[in-house]
Amino acid sequence: MHQFIINFARWVQGTHLGVGILESTWAFPYVQLTHFTGLSIFIGTNLALDLRMMGIGNKNQTAAQLSDSVFAWNWVGFVIGITGGFMLFSTAALTYVANPSFDVKLSMLIPSALIVHIFNQQKVRTWGQTPETPGIAKLAGLVELLLWLSVVSAAVLIPYFAAEP
Repeated sequence: MHQFIINFARWVQGTHLGVGILESTWAFPYVQLTHFTGLSIFIGTNLALDLRMMGIGNKNQTAAQLSDSVFAWNWVGFVIGITGGFMLFSTAALTYVANPSFDVKLSMLIPSALIVHIFNQQKVRTWGQTPETPGIAKLAGLVELLLWLSVVSAAVLIPYFAAEP
């Protein structure tokens, strides 16, 4: 499996996309801006919903109502963030796959944080019908919030663990 990942990273890094972004004076900062904008929308809407599920925030709107109003923005932010992230990954894929912080980020992002996020989006419709959310919803909001904090922390540490394979 490790060799497959290395071969995939080598291929991605050698594509016109990866080379073009890396060699361009202006493309990399705009791709980075795109990635951070998508993440800001995605994490911001997650934060609002998780805090509301925990009983913090605007009590005039139930968690279910808030979820309905941010649902589309949440997934738009996710798509923009993932697209920008993949484009950034393509510029130095071999370096990223050898980076322990990147490994931690992906290992939490894909199986845990994303699954918990989808689970919470489904359950908030039943948990969040009243202004006061049940204890299980508060716990779920806290768990998701901590998982996203871990993902973001690992992402911030990526530059400090840069290494070639």
